Amino acid sequence: MSGAADPADTFRQEAQELLEQLEQSLLDLDDNPADQSLIDSTFRALHTIKGSGSMFGFNDLAAFTHHLETAFDLVRKGKAPLRQGLIRAALQAKDHIRALIETPDTVDPRTGDAILSVVIGFVEESGLGTPPPPPPPPEEDPVDTVTDAPTSFRIRFRLPADAMTLGTNPLRLLDEMRELGECTVVAVDDTVPSLDNIDPSACYIHWDVFLTTEHPASAIDDVFLFVREDMELDVERLPAVPKRLGDILVDRGELSAEVIDRTAAKQHRLGDMLVHDGVLSETALKSALAEQGHLRQEAEIPVQAAQAAAKQTDSVRVPAERLDSLMDQVGELVIAHARLKQIAAGTKDSHIKAIAEEIERLAASLRDTTMGIRMVPIGSLFGRFRRLVHDLSHSLNKEVRLTTSGAETELDKTVIERLADPLVHLIRNCIDHGLEDTEDRAAAGKQGEGEVHLSARHAGAQVWVTIRDDGRGLNLARIRARAEEQGLVAPGAKMTDSELFQCIFLPGFSTAKEITNVSGRGVGMDVVKRTIDALRGTIDIASTSGQGTEVTLRLPLTLAIIDGLLVRVGTARYVIPLTAVEECVELSAAQDTRSSGRSFLNIRNALVPFLRLREDFAVKTPADPYQKVVIVSAGDQRVGLVVDQVIGDHQTVIKSLSKLHADVQRFSGATILGDGSVALILDVGYLISAGQAPDETLRAS
Repeated sequence: MSGAADPADTFRQEAQELLEQLEQSLLDLDDNPADQSLIDSTFRALHTIKGSGSMFGFNDLAAFTHHLETAFDLVRKGKAPLRQGLIRAALQAKDHIRALIETPDTVDPRTGDAILSVVIGFVEESGLGTPPPPPPPPEEDPVDTVTDAPTSFRIRFRLPADAMTLGTNPLRLLDEMRELGECTVVAVDDTVPSLDNIDPSACYIHWDVFLTTEHPASAIDDVFLFVREDMELDVERLPAVPKRLGDILVDRGELSAEVIDRTAAKQHRLGDMLVHDGVLSETALKSALAEQGHLRQEAEIPVQAAQAAAKQTDSVRVPAERLDSLMDQVGELVIAHARLKQIAAGTKDSHIKAIAEEIERLAASLRDTTMGIRMVPIGSLFGRFRRLVHDLSHSLNKEVRLTTSGAETELDKTVIERLADPLVHLIRNCIDHGLEDTEDRAAAGKQGEGEVHLSARHAGAQVWVTIRDDGRGLNLARIRARAEEQGLVAPGAKMTDSELFQCIFLPGFSTAKEITNVSGRGVGMDVVKRTIDALRGTIDIASTSGQGTEVTLRLPLTLAIIDGLLVRVGTARYVIPLTAVEECVELSAAQDTRSSGRSFLNIRNALVPFLRLREDFAVKTPADPYQKVVIVSAGDQRVGLVVDQVIGDHQTVIKSLSKLHADVQRFSGATILGDGSVALILDVGYLISAGQAPDETLRAS
């Protein structure tokens, strides 16, 4: 059984989210530097990273972030303008902060010093001199420790009179405290003047709040983060056992114990007598009774408090390794069920058949649930490229705008992780090669700012990710000339535009006239092709000269379990991904007697080439009398695969091939059948390409 999670690891996970939020806020500020909410969001992220880092022993991180926090605090308070140089320095600082968190031992301090020189210079230019040194690491405060049991606090706060004029909303502060746990609020209105003397914009009320929460006291401080300096705030831990009213008033300092005893001797209700005697205000009595009632309710009904706390947590953070392990176990369950199903098919025992059907239902439900857990919105990936476009536009001196759509489209987390590098290469090529300079765009009648658009959408069991730019488009003549020059295409060979476009994915191919820091070496697009092929996806390119280029990546929803069509060729069985299957037709005797190799079928007045898998796999046994052709497709290309028998659908758990079989392009993986034998999964994309190419292509591989 695994032990408790390392607090430092928990901080690292939470810091990643804060760093992503920080980067998005900074990029938004670059477009809209006057947005006060973005400035506040940036400051709060820096403040939280500094405070949490110091608490968990990341002292270098806290010291570095302190200076950046000071700079944005000046901006937040209106004491200094927000300059583009500070935003660029903050983006570099964000990368340095990530390194201080993930690999602190390998960080070069000179990198941080160079960034801080810019930040400190900004503070000094603001007329405040050198920023103060960061505070020492906080000592452990017993009131701020987290315990399993809920803790009750008394929170008394008074906002400055001009708080609402400056945009502070007290109701929002109260709502944030209610989100922390069970909360009782008392408004103290003793200082509200008469209607003739009241200022409608002033804040006269102060509040007593009684909060029972599992969060530490620092969570309460975070509620008042942006108004803390100008307000009165007192947070005190309350005992778990409810006190008598008199004890509460004495603890608060409202009255002395002598006054309480003297009044209680009159044998009337203590609160009423104190008010009657004029020693206590009705508002103070109301607040003390509220505290007593709050603690009494928590003591009498602990179950309600637990349920209320449970409502606050509607999600659970789970390490990715556990999800991968869960998916592997579900895959083994699917294989075990296939064995059970095969045994049930060979018996007449109705009980076994019923159990097999029930296990099939449960396994399918568990598979769908597990796959749903692994699904992640692709917007989490799209957000990373804002920084890439921002940096490239500055380095290439081009005005570029990144737009996105379909960010809510969900995809398996493994696919998203592997998709990051191909998209980086594609976006770099769009900006470096596709988009023109500002002068060239003006000459072409385009607006000076170029656009790169990222979109995603579901298409059946696939997700289509599209990268589109409004640049110059692909130059077919230059692509052909470069391909012939490098010996990738035979001179004068007949090729469609689509086939020529695919040349840019060949190893070493590049039309760049010079090599830059961004592209031009002819390796990036080759990486894109190999990665998408490994994901069992395909790439389509469409381009119009002078209008731009559109690259569409067609990807499977998941890489772990797919629905497949089980077929037999000779005595061996193979799996064809069901998403690629269009239909199955019978190969007539007349068509079968035609020449071996590549032939054609007439499918509703359309010629479809087909491949005889028996010849390709060198099967020696006689062919079945009635062979079948499975029509598979990718994009607008179709090809038929001739097999001996179509067995039926099969839930396929994909197993990767070993490194020894890395050069075998016909198969994308393998699966285990119910009888324990192995069936290879056909690589449909490769077979379709082979079906469209000359006959020698398939056999040469």
